[in-house]
Amino acid sequence: MRSTYWLAALVPLAACATGPAPYTGVTATVVAMNETDPMKGEGDLADDPAIWVNTSDPASSLILGTNKDEGVYVYALDGGELQELPVGQVNNVDLRGNIAVASNDSHNVISWFDINPETLAVSHIGNSPTGKEEPYGICAGMTGETYKAAVTFKDGTIQIWSATWETVNSLSPSLDRVVKLPSQLEGCVFDDANNRLFVGEEAFGVWAVDLKDETAEPVIVDTIAAANGLVEDVEGMSLWIGDDADSGYLVVSAQAADRYVVYDRVPPFAPRGAFTIVDNEATGIGGVTHTDGLDISSAPLPGLPAGLLIVQDDANPVSEINQNFKMVDWTAISEALDLN
Repeated sequence: MRSTYWLAALVPLAACATGPAPYTGVTATVVAMNETDPMKGEGDLADDPAIWVNTSDPASSLILGTNKDEGVYVYALDGGELQELPVGQVNNVDLRGNIAVASNDSHNVISWFDINPETLAVSHIGNSPTGKEEPYGICAGMTGETYKAAVTFKDGTIQIWSATWETVNSLSPSLDRVVKLPSQLEGCVFDDANNRLFVGEEAFGVWAVDLKDETAEPVIVDTIAAANGLVEDVEGMSLWIGDDADSGYLVVSAQAADRYVVYDRVPPFAPRGAFTIVDNEATGIGGVTHTDGLDISSAPLPGLPAGLLIVQDDANPVSEINQNFKMVDWTAISEALDLN
């Protein structure tokens, strides 16, 4: 395992970026076309979704979502709840192929799940220890046949784990790398084709970690201070993948501003604008506020030829009451921001 520690040089940068920055760029509006059943009850329950695409029957694709008090919930594309997996206090969830991972701070572990493409049942395989308290964010990636899981922590640590399909089943991933950033982290997303990891530092901005070169220092993608739309807290993030490794977009939740900032997927990571999700008057589906986690699939789904964005909604319609996940047609976002 190779460790990279470079905290001291960057603390001043993080310290100067507190509070919302003024933003005068493009802010488009879109509406949600569907939503999941609510997590009934009071409190900050829903957090992070992940989209599993059934390649043999896209209409039978699934949505996994975390309940921070209980575990992982499973939904159909129509939003109906299918399963509850009470594995503990999980914060984030992500997947590659038929394997999902979740950050479980009840037991300080990565929780592993199998998705059966025939029965559409999600099962808890088991847990693997992180060796560190309170795993917070998590994201999954693939490098060739190697499964990757990045776990983020509130002290700025990123753990990058790897596993073969055999070691997934035996719950014995290897810790390949540790990267240290200045302050609290949560959201992250792997760009598999470019061997890159994007990570959100909540009070500062977004970083890109080169997974090809362990000696390379993380690169700043954007900061709150740059006034491109980010505010504290920088939260969930995901990628819309284009036709090749150079095309596509990174979407990041600027939680306190109730908006999402869009960037080019590749350097120099140019900002392309921001959008908010407002009330859908035609369907009665409410707008979205204070989003924590989000996920994107660029795979065609029924009625969604360019894919789907799904986001956590804090207020449904009142803050911390019946929280759920809202779904947005990617085509609407692309048209609203005039993306390619």
